[in-house]
Amino acid sequence: MTNSSNIRITRELLRLPVIVAALGYMVDMYDLFLFSIVRVPSLKSLNVAGENVMKDGIMLLNLQMGGLLIGGIVWGILGDKRGRLSVLFGSILIYSLANIANGFVTSIGMYAVLRFIAGFGLAGELGAGITLVTEVLPNKIRGYGATLVATMGVFGALLAYSVSYLFEWRASYFIGGGLGLLLLALRMKVFESSIFMKLKEKNVKRGDIRMLFNNKTRFLKYLTSIIMGMPIWFVTGILITFSPEFGKAIGLDTPVDAGKAVLFTFMGQVAGNIVSGSLSQYWQNRKKVILLFMLSSFVFVLIFFLVPIPNITMLYLLCGCLGFCSGYWTLFITVAAELFGSNLRATVATTVPNFVRGTVIPLTALFVLLKSYVGTIYSVLTVGLISYALGILALIFLEETFKKDINYLEQE
Repeated sequence: MTNSSNIRITRELLRLPVIVAALGYMVDMYDLFLFSIVRVPSLKSLNVAGENVMKDGIMLLNLQMGGLLIGGIVWGILGDKRGRLSVLFGSILIYSLANIANGFVTSIGMYAVLRFIAGFGLAGELGAGITLVTEVLPNKIRGYGATLVATMGVFGALLAYSVSYLFEWRASYFIGGGLGLLLLALRMKVFESSIFMKLKEKNVKRGDIRMLFNNKTRFLKYLTSIIMGMPIWFVTGILITFSPEFGKAIGLDTPVDAGKAVLFTFMGQVAGNIVSGSLSQYWQNRKKVILLFMLSSFVFVLIFFLVPIPNITMLYLLCGCLGFCSGYWTLFITVAAELFGSNLRATVATTVPNFVRGTVIPLTALFVLLKSYVGTIYSVLTVGLISYALGILALIFLEETFKKDINYLEQE
């Protein structure tokens, strides 16, 4: 690659829509994983103790994911009907205000309502941002744009840990909400993608979610896009979120700090995002990279639960390895966005990641059900095996999208 081509790529990646989308995902991930970090101290301050810390934690996590599921549908449809920017404005306003309100909770009921509202707002951020980035960047460097967005998102999780370490949990929520409102002001200068502006002039259905289900080929493509991402949220949504409980189950003497587990996981994911995005550009193939990362992740899950871990340091290193192997998150969302036409792209790119996040609900339900029969370790391993097997199978049936021209429409 010549110096002039490197300069052109850098100039494209530093365009305002790309930077704002990346910063938006950073704030999104800050809020999403702040709950995982402050779950235990926040619940204890609300007088929750013993087994109820995990029980109420699962309930709050599932409500947050339920908000993501519903919000994913609403924001996705709005993104194709009203434009990518309308979602970027509305979603960040809702989850920023919900974040601030989280700092005032005095009961589990109030906490539950606000986690649902926050989830609803968070649902629009990543899909609309990735859609905008894929549409404003040239075909050959879309992968670099997705990598930039993903990397900034991971820094959001790292920022959440740093803030929670320096401030108590209520102040951490206030800071997250404030960051979102600051970003909202910056978004006033962002322009809409030219692909969507041209799409508005055409007499074609936009954001009609029924189109994803009234055509067998399109539905299977949509379903496999969702299933492909399940292993990532098995790791981040279950294994890392409840790492204190899993650390106790595997016999560690030192209690696991959920904040440190998240920190090491997302430090690894920063590197994983960069490597997966760069590899997809170098190999000019997205599926090979995703398969490599998925298989590597499964190996580390087996090590986590089946190989004796001598100390807490080794467990945190394993969290880092799992984070690295989960670093294909935005790459998989890019694939989903590239698989569908412009009149459904925002709907798909917004609903797919949130439906993947929402798979935590049935996965945690299955984990709790199996736990009473086979214990903590074998129940989580069974859930993991199902997640990875389905994810790999889905990936096999998806088409490669690296060189695909995305300026087309889905026909009814």
